[in-house]
Amino acid sequence: MKIRKNDTVLVIAGKDKGKRGKVRQALPKEDKIIVDGINMIKRHSRARGAARQAGIIELEAPLHVSNVMLVCNKCNKPTLVGLRFLDDGKKARICRSCYEVID
Repeated sequence: MKIRKNDTVLVIAGKDKGKRGKVRQALPKEDKIIVDGINMIKRHSRARGAARQAGIIELEAPLHVSNVMLVCNKCNKPTLVGLRFLDDGKKARICRSCYEVID
């Protein structure tokens, strides 16, 4: 999975198409991510002591990685992610539009 925590992504499919957000959590085993303020759902919850709020709670549901595109920091466009080996032997993600290193 080429999208990581704290990346800015653009939603390209679904009810929130066109919105941008920051990745709060990446779930690589399921190929899903959780984005701040995107794909909001409502859940009913019962009060469990003082720790949890009772009532209807809005929270973010996971999105599949194929429904988002990474936004490049340099060119500020949604882009495909490529991989390149740097001179010191490390693997880095690159923007396929401007060929700048994202990491």
